[in-house]
Amino acid sequence: MSVKHSLLAVLADGDRYGYQLRAEFEERTGATWPLNIGQVYTTLNRLERDGFVEPAGQDAQNHVFYRITEAGREELLSWFARPVTRAERPRDELAVKLALAVTVEGIDVPGIVHAQRKHALGALQDYTRVKARLGVEELAAALVVDSMIFQSEAEIRWLDHVEAKVLRHAKTVGSTANGTANGTASSIATGAADKNSAANKNSAANKNSTANSTTNSTATSTATSEGNRK
Repeated sequence: MSVKHSLLAVLADGDRYGYQLRAEFEERTGATWPLNIGQVYTTLNRLERDGFVEPAGQDAQNHVFYRITEAGREELLSWFARPVTRAERPRDELAVKLALAVTVEGIDVPGIVHAQRKHALGALQDYTRVKARLGVEELAAALVVDSMIFQSEAEIRWLDHVEAKVLRHAKTVGSTANGTANGTASSIATGAADKNSAANKNSAANKNSTANSTTNSTATSTATSEGNRK
């Protein structure tokens, strides 16, 4: 949110001092984005430095009024005409939080999703109640509240998507891990069977070789003995 341009928009309707600017801004936006008064005066100082506003006198209570300059009006019109890009918006902390959560071992991601969904549902109910209290003449505030309602609804749908995707991922990883384990066990068992088979074959071959050697030796000995007798 551009506080600078928001204050310029309020000042475009007439001179005001800090507290009036804050109250007017919150009234126009349905009090969904409260401003810190210190932030208001800090922004006014910067606007004055840049030539977008100028002091416009004081009242009996020593409140300093500010007036928008021609340069300030041009800046405001330029801001209204310029689309808001994704790069100008702050990072989505929730998306970053969940992206990191799925990479850290031991983090209860479904628990995070459940807690966030509960919060979003509560916020949605609050915004709906605010909208119901707005009058038909409060168009500016209604637009802001509608935006907050749509964002809450979108967040809830996205959280449902995240939960389903995390569950599918867990099942896929679990299935892959089981398949790998079973494949490894099968490979080990097959290897052991092959080793046993080879050992049995070698043993049988050795026995046959021993038997043949014994038979040949016996035959040779018998033949030699017969020859000596003759």
